[in-house]
Amino acid sequence: MQNEHLVLTEVTIDFPTDSGPFRALDKVNLNIKKGEFVSLIGHSGCGKSTVLNIVAGLHQATEGGVILDGREVNEPGPERAVVFQNHSLLPWLTTFQNVELAVDQIFKGRKTKAEIKDWIEHNLELVHMSHALNKLPAEISGGMKQRVGIARALAMQPKVLLMDEPFGALDALTRAHLQNSLMEIQETLGNTVIMITHDVDEAVLLSDRIIMMTNGPSATIGEILTIDLDRPRNRIKLADDPHYNHLRSEVLRFLYERHALPEKVA
Repeated sequence: MQNEHLVLTEVTIDFPTDSGPFRALDKVNLNIKKGEFVSLIGHSGCGKSTVLNIVAGLHQATEGGVILDGREVNEPGPERAVVFQNHSLLPWLTTFQNVELAVDQIFKGRKTKAEIKDWIEHNLELVHMSHALNKLPAEISGGMKQRVGIARALAMQPKVLLMDEPFGALDALTRAHLQNSLMEIQETLGNTVIMITHDVDEAVLLSDRIIMMTNGPSATIGEILTIDLDRPRNRIKLADDPHYNHLRSEVLRFLYERHALPEKVA
């Protein structure tokens, strides 16, 4: 069933400290549909990256767990690709070679050399980087490096694309261009995307739903906001759209007024 694509059930995690276990997340429950774009937002320390790392298989939940298409997630796997804020490109490899590294791991023995070459070029074309196939990371801008990182993740053909503040280190104009590219890619490929962001406008522009996290410790989901704006979305037109501004204000109201658990709110 479509509704059973990615399911987080009672996800709880404790980290050991000198003064005893620290509960970072407490009973996180979330059901994500195939092809859905979901953003996680909340104050620093609310466990957003921890949720992402558990879905990625980089952390193990202390209680509860994650199911992707009927299979338990307990380790990293190619069906879940991660794009971090830092592009993590190898500086001695070209744009093409950085993507090739991931493709070889996934498709070696399943695609011919010619098919692999075509597939790498196809994914670099998706992120508008065909002109820089032979450039080293030092020869391209920060935004271009992040495009290559996204191409590398997409080239793995993941069921779920996990993005941890992928545009956080970029200037506003580059960020806007990459947001547009991401919307185009998601419309074309229909990937399931989970993205962490601190940017309210980014979350409303890109998402189908925004998951708003309560403050830690023992952080959990405070509210879920459905973004019922038509696609494709145009940031210029949305700037004057009353419903867009209402949704934006709902996120801001949560972040500044309702970010604690209900019993903690005065």
